[in-house]
Amino acid sequence: MRRPVASAVLSGLLFLTACGEGYERIRNFTPPPTPASLVLGEMRFLGHCARCHGIHAIGTDSGPPLLHRVYRSAHHGDAAFELAVRTGVRAHHWRFGDMPPQPQVTHEDVRAITAYVRWLQELRGIR
Repeated sequence: MRRPVASAVLSGLLFLTACGEGYERIRNFTPPPTPASLVLGEMRFLGHCARCHGIHAIGTDSGPPLLHRVYRSAHHGDAAFELAVRTGVRAHHWRFGDMPPQPQVTHEDVRAITAYVRWLQELRGIR
């Protein structure tokens, strides 16, 4: 019985260690000009998300970078972004504290923001 628990704890520690890797490299990311189809998402991101997640989603001292592989669509699908905005998120990958719900952000805003973030992720090779 102890072996699965120890394995899960070790896996969790390795995952948390991996989440911290590369954070400085993310901070130095500057994308090309935003395509016209994503400008609305960029504007909404800057207005609602950048204070914590940083300009171009590179992270700040208040929130994690969304350009990290942990936020790739295979791990956090688009619906996870909608759920995070609606219900908030308990801190689990990072040590920034919980993200409160963002009721002022509409469903359409989240869709536009998510498309913008996915574009930024793709530029970083995160799929």
